[in-house]
Amino acid sequence: MKSNIKICASWQKNHEQPVYTLADTCPKCNSVTKNTAPAPFDPTDAYGEYRRALKQRVRE
Repeated sequence: MKSNIKICASWQKNHEQPVYTLADTCPKCNSVTKNTAPAPFDPTDAYGEYRRALKQRVRE
């Protein structure tokens, strides 16, 4: 089972430190939570083509 750790979306305003949870709402202030993981792929990445080519060369 995979679970995503989430962070309170308004922790800068409501808390001194980030509040992490698995729920869809913050347990301390009941605001919405958001995913903490960065996006795995950026379509506007200007150097993605070169990075993939280098990775391919290393594999060979």
